[in-house]
Order: sequence, then structure tokens, then C-alpha cells
Amino acid sequence: MIELIRDWYRRHFSDPQAAILALLLLLGFGVVLFAGDILAPLLAAIVIAYVLDGAIERLQRLHIPRAVALAIVFTLFVAFLVFLVFGLVPMLLKQTGQLIREVPGIVERSQALLMQLPERYPRLVSEEQVMSFIAAVRRELLAAGQEVLSVSLSSVMGLITFMVYIILVPLMVFFFLKDKRKILDWVAGFLPRERGLSVTVWREVNDGVANYIRGKFVEIIIVWAVSFVTFTVLGLNFAMLLSFLVGISVIVPYVGAAVVTIPVAAVAYYQWGTEPEFLYAVIAYAVIQFLDGNLLVPILFSEVVNLHPVAIIAAVLVFGGIWGLWGVFFAIPLATLVKAVLTAWPRQREARPQPEASEAS
Repeated sequence: MIELIRDWYRRHFSDPQAAILALLLLLGFGVVLFAGDILAPLLAAIVIAYVLDGAIERLQRLHIPRAVALAIVFTLFVAFLVFLVFGLVPMLLKQTGQLIREVPGIVERSQALLMQLPERYPRLVSEEQVMSFIAAVRRELLAAGQEVLSVSLSSVMGLITFMVYIILVPLMVFFFLKDKRKILDWVAGFLPRERGLSVTVWREVNDGVANYIRGKFVEIIIVWAVSFVTFTVLGLNFAMLLSFLVGISVIVPYVGAAVVTIPVAAVAYYQWGTEPEFLYAVIAYAVIQFLDGNLLVPILFSEVVNLHPVAIIAAVLVFGGIWGLWGVFFAIPLATLVKAVLTAWPRQREARPQPEASEAS
């Protein structure tokens, strides 16, 4: 057994650069896993600066000085942040409160609809099954209500923390962008000189991850805006809240769209019942999801992510379970990193004994 472990270690870690890369990966994952909550503002600032730096570099290609490009990009970022804090968040909170007050009516109307199923399809659905399902839904809603109450009781400390972050994170983003070269040189001073394998993996991952994050941000904005306009034209209640849910649902591939279908269909049914408007809303939502998956995603992410759907789902489950929403958002970039590491990792193959040459007769 010890010999097998020694042989496995020799095949995969005999190259010093492979050991350095493994150490760097373990160090990075360990810092995020065990100190992620404490370093959350710093990590968020690094990610935002990483995304914004791509826009600055594009402006530099247009022969705009970096200082001017930095001023333009950072001003737009601050303006967007102000819009989120003072415009969007209050609206979302208001509509969320209104929707919570409407939940009992939605549940009651949905219950009446479900109770019709045993009469129409007695061989498929029994009344006991429907009642059991309704009881389970009521338990989940009660638990969710208690969770909302506990969050509201701790909202004062949460508000203070949010205000600190909203000031601290933009400041760190600015200095990360302004002193990018100095910070990178400082970090490089702590790394081993022989880090060619790590540099190779980073170069392979860098473009794909950066383009993915920027493309995902653009996808969220487009899907959100199109959904908001569509729901507003149709007259659907809570258009901003529902369109926001549809927008962020694209973070979780394959699963997000299915999950968000429930609140969209529930609100539409509660508002219109079986009227044609309900069908229009459901069809419009289906069209948006179809265009997102078959038109927008191929345009934004062509040649960026080359992962099998099973690998994507597995990455969402694993990294989402470790880091929650952040893990879900960065599941595909992290999976891309894992793939790049596995592809570039040096391996020593066992030398197969060559057949002895037959003796001349």
C-alpha cells in the first residue's frame, strides 16, 4: 500500500513546479474556505477590479491613457452602484414586501387548483397525495417566514455592515485598478522563481474566466431588462422583482430557469387565473429562456467555456455547497480552472518493457 502511494506521488508530484502549483492552489482554496467571511470585502473588490480592468484595457487599445480610462470606468461603476443602492434595492424590497403579503392568497388559489386534480385525473393523483403536498408546502412557507423574521430582527447590524461594505469595496477597487502593476509585482515577490507551470495554467484560465464573468454580467443585464419590459407590457404584477429573479436565474445553468418558473407562473395565475393573459405570460417567459439559451449564450460565450453539461452541473453542486451563492456564480470559472490544471499537470508515464529481440537463428 505504501509502495502504491509512493508510486502515485512520484508520477504526479516529481516535478517541483507541479508541487508549487499544488501548494498555491491549496493555499488559495484554504484562504477562501476558512477566511472567506472575514475577507469577503477584499475578495469582492478583487473580483470587481478584475472585471473592470478588462474594460480599462479595451479603452487603452483605443489609445486612451490608462489614467483617463480608469476615471471613465470607475465613474460608470460608481454611478451603477448608486443606482443599485438608491434606486433598485428599495424598489425590490418594496415589491418583495407586497409579494409576501400576497402569498396566502396565492397559496389558497393554488390549493383550489390542485384539489381539482383528483377529480380530473383520479388514476394519476389521489386526494391524499394532494393534501400531503399542500401540507409540505405550508411547512416550507412557515419556515421561510420564520427565516425572514430572523433576518429582519438582525437587519440593523446587517445594514451597518452593508454601509461599511458599500464604502470600503469601491475604495479598494479604485486602488486595485490604480496600483495594479505595483500590487502584482509585490505579490510576485513572494512566489517561487520557478513557477512556469503556474504561469501556463494562469494564462490558459485568465482569458476564459475574465470573458465568462463579463459575459455573465452582460447576460444578467440583458435578460433582466428584456424580462422587465415584457412583464411590464403584459401588465404582470411585481414586474421588477420577477424580472430580477429571471435575470439572476442565469447564474445557475439549466436549473435557475426551471426554479424561477414557479414564482412567475404563480403570480400570473393568481393575477389572471385561467384567462389568456396567464398563457401569454408563460409563453413570453418560455420565449425569453429559449432565446437566452439558444441565441444570447452562444453569442456571449462562444469559445469561452468548453465544459460538458455534466461537469457544469457537478461544479455548481460542489462549489455552491462550499461557498453558497458565490460558489454558484463562480462554479464554471472554477471548473475551468480545474480543467486547465488537469490538462497542464505533468505526468510521468510508466516505461513499458520492450519485447526482447528474437535471437537470430
